[in-house]
Amino acid sequence: MRLPLPQSLPLPLPLPLPRPARSERREAEDERVVHRACTLCEACCGLAVTVRGSEVLEVRGDPDDPFSQGYLCPKGVANADLVADPDRLRQPLLRAAPGEVADSGTDPGAPDAGAAGWRSVGWAEALDAAADGLARVLREHGPESVAIYLGNPAAHGGGALLMAHELLGLLGARRRYSASSLDQQPQHLVSYLLFGNPMVFGVPDLDRTDHLLILGGNPAVSNGSIMTAPDMKRRLRAIRERGGRVVVVDPRRTETARVADEHIFIRPGTDVFLLLGMLHTLVAEELVDVGAVADLVDGVEELCQAALDYPPDRVAEVTGVPAERIAQLARDFAGADSAAGYGRLGVCQTEFGTTTFWLLTCLNILTGNLDRPGGLMFPRPALDAAAIVHRLTDQVGYDRFRSRIGDLPEVSTDLPVATLAAEIRTPGPGQIRALVTIAGNPALSVPDGRAMDEALAGLEVLVSIDPYITETSRHADVVLPPRVAFERDELEVVFGSMSVRNMARYSPRAVEPAADTMEDAEILAELIQRLATRIGSPQRRARALAAAQVVLRGQMDRLMDLAIRTGPYGNYGLGLNLGRIRAATHGLDLGPLMPSLPGRLFTRDRRIPLAHPVLMGDLSRVRDRLENGDVDGPGGLLLIGRRHLRSNNSWMANSPRLVRGKDRCTVLINPADARARGIVPGARVLLSGPSGSIEVPAEVSDEIMEGVVAVPHGWGHDRDGVGWRVAADHPGASVNDVTDSRAVDPLSGNAALQAVPVSVEALVGAAG
Repeated sequence: MRLPLPQSLPLPLPLPLPRPARSERREAEDERVVHRACTLCEACCGLAVTVRGSEVLEVRGDPDDPFSQGYLCPKGVANADLVADPDRLRQPLLRAAPGEVADSGTDPGAPDAGAAGWRSVGWAEALDAAADGLARVLREHGPESVAIYLGNPAAHGGGALLMAHELLGLLGARRRYSASSLDQQPQHLVSYLLFGNPMVFGVPDLDRTDHLLILGGNPAVSNGSIMTAPDMKRRLRAIRERGGRVVVVDPRRTETARVADEHIFIRPGTDVFLLLGMLHTLVAEELVDVGAVADLVDGVEELCQAALDYPPDRVAEVTGVPAERIAQLARDFAGADSAAGYGRLGVCQTEFGTTTFWLLTCLNILTGNLDRPGGLMFPRPALDAAAIVHRLTDQVGYDRFRSRIGDLPEVSTDLPVATLAAEIRTPGPGQIRALVTIAGNPALSVPDGRAMDEALAGLEVLVSIDPYITETSRHADVVLPPRVAFERDELEVVFGSMSVRNMARYSPRAVEPAADTMEDAEILAELIQRLATRIGSPQRRARALAAAQVVLRGQMDRLMDLAIRTGPYGNYGLGLNLGRIRAATHGLDLGPLMPSLPGRLFTRDRRIPLAHPVLMGDLSRVRDRLENGDVDGPGGLLLIGRRHLRSNNSWMANSPRLVRGKDRCTVLINPADARARGIVPGARVLLSGPSGSIEVPAEVSDEIMEGVVAVPHGWGHDRDGVGWRVAADHPGASVNDVTDSRAVDPLSGNAALQAVPVSVEALVGAAG
C-alpha cells in the first residue's frame, strides 16, 4: 500500500537540533577534535579529526555520526596524508618561457620545478597569465576553441560547480567535458528522459528492502556510487539477517559478491540482454504489476510488447547465464515483498549503457517497486540539487547540440569526454585550442590515454586547477593549486541527492589553511574577474561578475542558506536552515526515504514516459547486436575494470598509507586462461587492446570468469615531469592506454570502458 507523503518529514530527534559543537581536549592543551565528513568518495563518512595547530594527528570514524556510525575505510585516514604531503603545491606555477630561467621558488610541493621548466609565482601574476592566454585564444579562434574539464572531486563543493558554469557562460562556449561521461552519464540521461531532471536518482532503499539485485557494481568497495551508503558490508549483511536476499550478477566474484546470497557470472557488456530476458519473463508469466505509481506511468504496454521478442532461451548464450536462471531471477525479484535493482559501472560503461540502465529502471517499475519503502526511492536532501538544476534551465536538456567529432549528443551541457583528444587534435572550425581542467586528470582517466596525453601537449593554452603536478597538469602553462578538503568548510551539495537516507551535513575545516592560498571556487572567481575585463558581451560579463562576487565576498553560505530555507525542510517544513545544520556536530539524519511522487517528477506533464522514443529506438541496435553475435577480439578475452578500497581514481596514489602493501595494479585472469597462455602467478604479461599495450603482473584466480580479465584504473604514474614522488615509486600502468576512444554508448556518449576486446601474452623471461 502506498504511504501518504506528509507535509514535512519527521526528524529522528525533536527540535531544537542537537547540541552545538563541543570542544574535545586531549592531554595536550592545544589539541582539539573536529567533526566533519570525509569527501574522498561518495560515502560521506563522519570523521573525528584530532589536530594540533595545522597538523593532523589522527583521523577516526565518528561513532556519533548517525549515517556512518563510526565506519571508516582506509581512504578516510589518508586525508592526513593530503594535508601534510610535501609534494602538494602551495603556490601557483607558471611555465617558463623559452630562454627564461626556471626557478622552483619556495614551494615545497615543487622540488623539481626548476628542472621541469616551472617557476613559482604569486597569485596575481598566475591568474593574469591564465586570463591572458584564454582571452587570446578566444579572440583569435572564437568561443568554441576553449573548453573546460571537470573531474570527480569537484562534485564535493557547490562553489566550484557554480563557478565552472559561470566561467563557461562568460567564455560563450559550449565545450564542457567531465568525468560524468566516463562513468555515469547513462544514469543522468535516463533520469532526465524518465523523470525530467538529471539529478533525480532512484536509489535502493537498502535499509528496508527484502531483495537487492546488483548488476555490474561493487558497492562493498565503492561504498555505493550513485548510492551514497557508508559501510555497505554492514548494510548488505543486515538485509540477509532480516530474511532478505542479495544477488550479484558480475563477471567477477567481487567483494560484494562474497557477502551476498548468490553470485552469477555474466559475460561483460551483455546485461542489456539479461534484463530483456527478465522482462520477457515478467510479461509472459503475467508478473507485471506497476503498483501505486501506475497512474503516473505511460508506455507500459508498448514496453512489454517489445520485451516479448527476447525470451530467456534467446539471450542465454550471449550472456552466459542459463535461460532458466534468467527466468528465476525475474520471478524472485517480482515475488519479493520489496525489491530494488541497482547497477553501476558494469552497466554504464558499455556500448548499451543508457538502454541497459533504462531497462533496469523498468524492472523496478514493472514490479511495483518504484517509490515505495524497500524499493527504488527518491532522496529529499536538505539542499535539493535537483530543484536548483531545474531552475538553471540552460543546464538541463538533451541533444540540443552535438560534438564536432563523432556527432554525439550533449547531455545537460556535457559533451562526451571520449572525443576530447580528437577535438583538440583535429584541425578545422571549432578545434579546441585552450583547456581549463578542474580537479581532473584526463591523461589517465580518458580512453586511449596516450592520444589524450599527446593532445594535451599540443594545446596552445592549458590551465590546471590542481594541487599536484599530475600526468595532465605537467603539460599546463599555469597550475593554480587549491586548498585540500581538510582546509575548507563544506556543505554537502550533491550526494544528498543519491543517499540511502535523507541527511544533511556541514563540515568545518579541520586545519587553518595558509594565508596565501585559495579554495577552488575562489580561484575560478578570481579568474572570471580577470577574464571579464578582457572578453565577453556586457550581459555575460555582468552575470559572471555577479556570481564571482558571491564567492569572493564570502556570500556562498547565504546562498546555501536560502536554498535550504526554500527546500523540503525549510520554512515550510521543519524550519531548517544552514545555522541549524552547522550546529549539528555529527550531521543530521532526516529520516528514511519516503514516497515522493509525483512531487519528484520534473517532466512537463508530471508523468513517466516509460517507452520514451529515444530509449525504445535503441532496441533496434540491441537486436542487431544479438543477431550479429560475438565481439571478442583476436585475443579472445574481454577486459573489465576493478577497484580497490585503498585506491581512489588517479589522485590518491601519492598517499603512503594507500599504496603500501602488495601491488594492486595487476591483470586478474582465470586459471584456465592463464594455463592456455603459459602465464604463472606474478609473471609480467603484455596486455594489448584497441589503442596500445601495457605491461602488468598477472594475478591468477577463479574469482574471474573464463574469457575475462580485469585491470584497475587510475595507475600509470611513470611519466616524466610528474610531481608526486610516492606515486612514481608505485607507478603501475594505465589501463586506458589500451582502451578505445571510439567505443561509446551513442545515446549518452559515455565511454565503453568495459568489455574491451584484448589479448594477453606472457613476456618471455619476465617475472613479477
